Parts: sequence; C-alpha cells; structure tokens
Amino acid sequence: MRRIIRFLSAALFCLASLPLEAAHTQVRLVLAAETARPGETVLAGVSLRMEPGWHTYWKNSGGSGMPTEIEWRLPAGVTPGQIQWPLPEKLPDQELTTFIYTNEVLLLVPLKLAPDLASGRIELNAKVKWLECEVQCIPGSTNVQAVLNIGSETKPSREAASIGTWQMKLPKSGDGLSAHAWWESGAKGDLRPLVLEWNSEKPASEADFFPYSIEQAEVQPSPERLPGDAGKIRVRAQVKKFEGDWPKQIAGVLIQQSGHERLAYEVNLPVETTKVSSASGTGVIGSSLWKYLLYAFLGGLILNIMPCVLPVIALKILGFVSDAGNEPAKVRKLGLIYAAGVLSSFFVLAIIVVALGAGLGVQFSSPYFVIAMAILVTLIALNLFGVFEVSLGAGALTTASGLASKHGSAGAFFNGLLTTVLATSCSAPYLAAALGFAATLGHPVVRVLFMLTVGVGLAFPYLVLSWQPAWLKFLPKPGPWMQHFKVAMGFPMAAAAVWLCSLVRIFYEDRAWWMAMFLIFVAVAAWVYGEFVQRGSKGRWLAGLFSAALLVAGYAYALEKQMGWREPLSASKPAVAGPSKVAPRGLAWEKWSPEAVAAAQAAGRPVVVDFTAVWCPTCNTVVKPSFESGSVQKKLKEVDALTLVADFSLRPKDIEDELRRFRRDGVPLVLIYPKKSNEPPMVFDLVTPGIVINALEQAMR
Repeated sequence: MRRIIRFLSAALFCLASLPLEAAHTQVRLVLAAETARPGETVLAGVSLRMEPGWHTYWKNSGGSGMPTEIEWRLPAGVTPGQIQWPLPEKLPDQELTTFIYTNEVLLLVPLKLAPDLASGRIELNAKVKWLECEVQCIPGSTNVQAVLNIGSETKPSREAASIGTWQMKLPKSGDGLSAHAWWESGAKGDLRPLVLEWNSEKPASEADFFPYSIEQAEVQPSPERLPGDAGKIRVRAQVKKFEGDWPKQIAGVLIQQSGHERLAYEVNLPVETTKVSSASGTGVIGSSLWKYLLYAFLGGLILNIMPCVLPVIALKILGFVSDAGNEPAKVRKLGLIYAAGVLSSFFVLAIIVVALGAGLGVQFSSPYFVIAMAILVTLIALNLFGVFEVSLGAGALTTASGLASKHGSAGAFFNGLLTTVLATSCSAPYLAAALGFAATLGHPVVRVLFMLTVGVGLAFPYLVLSWQPAWLKFLPKPGPWMQHFKVAMGFPMAAAAVWLCSLVRIFYEDRAWWMAMFLIFVAVAAWVYGEFVQRGSKGRWLAGLFSAALLVAGYAYALEKQMGWREPLSASKPAVAGPSKVAPRGLAWEKWSPEAVAAAQAAGRPVVVDFTAVWCPTCNTVVKPSFESGSVQKKLKEVDALTLVADFSLRPKDIEDELRRFRRDGVPLVLIYPKKSNEPPMVFDLVTPGIVINALEQAMR
C-alpha cells in the first residue's frame, strides 16, 4: 500500500513541471555573499516559507510526499554541491509517518566558483519544485534567481546572518560517536530488526533515528529505545525489504534529546551481521566471530615472517639447533614456555588495548616506548656481537638483552615476550579488521579473546616443532658454526635498532639524531663493561664505575640536554610538516579532513584517503608503493581524484575517531569515495595497483 502511495505522489509531483505556482509557499534564492572572489565557495539558500498549516518535505519524505528539488541553471565556472538539509520534524500518522518542514526552511547549497572566473556581475538561476500539503497536496514550481558580484574581496550579504543561523540547524557529523549498526536477529518475512548504538557524553531522555532513503528497502520511522551500556544510546528500528538483499549500509540522522538540547548527528554506517542482546548489552556471538577469530589466527601466523619479527625468529632457530640434542620432553617444555611468553604478553597487551581503546602497533606512537625499545634492541645486538655477556645478577634491562639469546626456559619465555613486542607494529590488515570487529561489540572479554587468538597464531609454528622433535632433524647439528650464526644475527637486530631510531624523529624532528649519539655512549659503556669488568682481571671496579659514568654522561648530555626527551611533539603540534613526509610520492596529497572529503564530493570528484603512519611497515612497504605506481597515478589524474593522507603517526584524535567509524583500530586503511556524494566509500585494508584502478573506475559510475 505504501509503495502505491509513493507512486501516486511521484506521479503527482511530476505535474510540477507544468507552469504552476502553488499559492501556499513562497520561494526565493538568497546568497551568503554579495561579492566573492574566484576560487571561493559561496553558500546559497533556497528559502521556502509556508502558510500556517502547510508543510513541505525533507530529503526522505517518509511514507508519502516528495522532497523538494532544485534544478540549477548556472553560468560556466559555477558548480553546485549537494543540498544540505536542516533537521525536519516528524509527523506521525496511524498509517504513514512523514518528515516535514513547517513555517519556513532554508535548503543550503555550496556553489564553487572557478579560480579563473572573470570579474563582474553574474546571474544565478534555479528551478525549484516542491510538494506542499495540508489535508490535500499541491505540487509547486517556480524559477528563482540572485545576483553575485565577482571581485577582489569578499563582502557578506544581508542574508549572511540568517544563513548562518540555518547552518546551525544542520545535523553535525557523527564521526566521533563510535556509532555502529547490526542486525539483531534474522528476518521475519519482509521485516528485520536493526540495532543502532552510539556514544553519548550526556544522558538522553529521548532517542530517534531519521533514516535516509534506501533502494529496495525502507527503515520504519518509529524506532524503539533499548537499554544500553553506560555512556551509550541504543535504539531498535525495523527494516522492511521490498526486493533484493538486505541493506549493507544504513545512513541517516541520529537524534537525542538531552535536557533542553536537541542533538542531531549524520551517520553512514555499515551493517554488521553479529547478533547482540538488546537487554543487557552482552554479546551473543554469532557465526561472524569464528570467521574473525580465524583471521586473527592467520594474522598471528603471518606475523612470524614480518620484518619486525625476523630477527627474533633467527634467535629461535638458534635455540632449536642448540636444543635439538635434548630429550623430547624438554623440547616440548621449551615450546610451551615460549607459547606462555607470547600469550602472557598478548594478555597484557589486550588489557592495555581494552583500557585505552587502542589498536595493535599504537604503542609505537609513544616516544618513550620507542626510546626504550631502541635501547633494548641495541643491547641485544651488542650481546649477540659478544661485546658483553649477561649474568643472572645483572640489571633488569641488560638481563633482558641477554635472555633473548639464552637457550633455556628463560630464553624461551623472553623470546615469546620480545616477539610480541616487535610483532605488534606489523599489524596485518585482517588482524586490524578482526580487532575492529571486536571493538564494535564493545566487550572486553571478546577483545581479549581476539588478542589471545593472535598470540596462538604467532606461537603456533614454534609449538608444533617442539611437539614434533622428529622434524628437528632437518636442522643442522650443533657446532662452532653456531657462534658465527649468533654474531650474524646481531646485524638484523642492529638494523631493527636503526629503524627504531628513525621512528624517534617523528617525535623530536632534528633533535632525534641525539638518540643515535646516546646509543654510541651505550655501546662504549657495554664494551668497557664486557672487556674490563667481565673479562678483565685488574681494576674491574674502576672499569665498572667508568662504564656507569659513560651511561650517566650520555643520558645527561645527549638525551636530557640536547634531545630533551621529556618534551616530544604531540598530535596537536605534529612533527611532520605537512603530509608530504608520509604520503606516497608523485602526486600532491593534501591533509585529510571530513570537510575536504565533503567539498570534493559536492563538486562531483572521487576521493582517495590513505590512512598511514611512519611507524607502520605494512603502510610503507605495501600500500605506499601501490599509490606510487605509474598506472595508478595516471588513473588518479584521469578521473581528477582528490588524494588525501591521514597521518596517524602521533595518533591524533580526529583520525582515531575516523578509523573507529570504519571498525578499525589501526592503520593501514584506504577509503575510496565515489563521485556521487550519497554513496558510501569503498573500504580496503590493503591495496594493489589493480585494486585501486578498479575501485576508481567504480567510483566514476
């Protein structure tokens, strides 16, 4: 019945193309500027003033009615964007619910002026068609016009204040709400319950959802408020399907009444298939959980061959060779201890992730963590080179450096810990997706389960070898070569230290080279300690004091005075001056912002956003080369795509919120927005040149 009413409304609305002007609505075109400069964007407004008792319709009119249409007739060099719709009223009815405007509304449209637009007076024209209703409905149509002067300076018009007031009535961006949507259960006939949830700092007495139109389906307009966790708002809406598949994306406006304040947030959300209990917020984990657990396990397996972990793998192989002659029971024991080290560190990391809401690898966005890791890895390299040896009575930091090269229980356990610490910077894309999925459930137990599953994948190869001693026969027999192999493994560990030093520059810019100078002090102190304290026979106490003095002097001069390690740059004052430091080469990448995306889509341009970080190996070895491909750059220029880079190196909050909006806890992430502003972006964790080119072709359709 409702579809029939819509059809009749559409047929009636088509009559608006006739030279008819309704008597109950006055329409005019206003501009925010009287004079504007070439290259600027001028906000235009189509004002509809209705007589008392009459109304017009929102962009989704609801069960009946039709939204207002604007057909622009503009001179060359002036490009209109999409209509920006103020929040409407909901008109409930026993049969049909509609979304309407009463009294007056100002529909806002950005007009982009070309940079080469000639100075002078230009005329802006538009044909406006609307449907006005009281008891009966009448289609209306009229032509409106306004004059804009193109000059050397911008002058606001008399309507600028009114337009500014209407701008305040537009829904705000819901990017920071961590909103998500999921199917509560399966379908019953042509209806299926959808749950929407978002964060709120303020308690809400009422909550609602004004949906945008969906092809082949519609969201019923009277959602039900559900109990939610603290700081969250949850509603259930029924979705009615007419044909085809169930919607995979839901867009609209989330509304909450907090005291006397009515808040509205525009969202465009992917719909998850996981079922969540509506009563208590406890996750009822569906079949999707097992799929993502499998991704987490595979991600842990793949982390074994990541550049961050390869040096530690070499140490593990050395341990295998050393222990090959032991009893099988002892080898199995070491395998279990190594797995315990991995799982213990992943459990600690999971607690941190849950507490901070952070993702894998983001510890590398802490300058203090990077400095500590650079010192630790340098000490491990020096120990492998034989510069000094480690005894059980040494300090905690130097003990850690030696444990990685020991072959007993302590070595196995510490290898597990060190493997985890280094592996987390190489968060594989499906691993990030799995963690993002866990984040959408919002349950700490599930997130811990995901993290431990990754740890099982990381420890699995070592565990299998330890329980299959027969496979160890394929490894070389112990001998003098092992000492040479141990020294050789110091070089990749030293390379890891150099990489960590390169990350220090993110936080300290030109001061970062003093970190390398401090490591020289550390190396000399370690040499003095090994040569004259451990292997010396006379004056050992004096050599020990000299070694300690070198460390203190290096710290005081290099780290404290010159580098100022206590005063790193923050996300509010980024170390990277502009996006060029992290963006792929060959194109002019601009800094990401939601406004930049909206403006480009309003102008009909596709948009590519690369979420990346200096400390992200996958971003720099897989994603960046794909964008630097000649075929990709040719395609980007051909379709006139706007390329934006979101630098997550210092973990700025706006980028973190955007990642969470797409169910991601970390980078890499690539978004490709179609030229049509009402379509959601295509989301990729990894891209190849072929993937980018195909996505850009789809974006232009």
